[in-house]
Amino acid sequence: MFKVFGFYKFIKIKSSKKNKDSLQKFLISKNIRGTIIIAKEGLNGTISGRMKDIDITSKKIKSLFSFKQFDNSNVSRSKFQPFHKPKVKIKKEIIPMNLTINSKDRNLQTHLEPKDWNKLIKNKDTHIIDTRKPFEYKIGTFKKSVNPNVTNFRDFPKYLNKLKKNKPVAMFCTGGIRCEKTSVYLKKKGFRNIFQLNGGILNYLKKIKKTESLWKGECFVFDNRISLKHGLKLGSHSMCSGCRMPISPKDKKSKKFEEGVSCANCHDNLTETQKSRFRMRQSQIYKAKQSGKKYIFQKEFK
Repeated sequence: MFKVFGFYKFIKIKSSKKNKDSLQKFLISKNIRGTIIIAKEGLNGTISGRMKDIDITSKKIKSLFSFKQFDNSNVSRSKFQPFHKPKVKIKKEIIPMNLTINSKDRNLQTHLEPKDWNKLIKNKDTHIIDTRKPFEYKIGTFKKSVNPNVTNFRDFPKYLNKLKKNKPVAMFCTGGIRCEKTSVYLKKKGFRNIFQLNGGILNYLKKIKKTESLWKGECFVFDNRISLKHGLKLGSHSMCSGCRMPISPKDKKSKKFEEGVSCANCHDNLTETQKSRFRMRQSQIYKAKQSGKKYIFQKEFK
């Protein structure tokens, strides 16, 4: 069993290159996989490994960057290693929005736990915003939520500028970090009734029973588990090898779906040369499976 640990921390960071190299070596030494982003404003990451190794790595990160607690974190489990390799990246922002914030900017009083969140979004006057990308929204979301249909988070402020400042705004995302920045942006624009789901969807699905839930569908995650259900159990989605978009069991019934080649989303956009290449790759995967071996392009889905 693997432990999957997602986290973020807004903290002023110096010596990014030195810390990146040190952390990369440490992840390799502990056989930890996943991605950690380092920026001047803080850290953001999701990593996976054996339980004891993740715990040691968590302590290493806190020690390396000199802080005691993450701003937020989430833990789930996986029967297989959901990442292919360890990556530590240096970027301008840990979430790209052309807005750099510090820990003092965070609006902690607006963070709602799942049960309080349910009360808020039942209010018909509340404007519920799913801050994630359109394809994530399609897989699952809260009832009556609105998705700005923004593929690049940097364009998100254009949508926010259209909102009414006197109306309650409830925001949510996968783990909470996208809402942290959005909340700060809205506060600077004069909004006062701003709320966000503390710990994001993952915290909600972990703490709220399905019978009490206002969530519909599954939650997309950026690893080879693809999607999670209530209780953070493995979802039903898989990934199309042609366009790298999530697909449901229903999507697989389409005539345009071909295992390892295409789905309804990309079938008409792929060239015959691409399809031929993908079929050859899938054939090699099948042969490797039959002989009990792993193929280099084989994904560790389910």
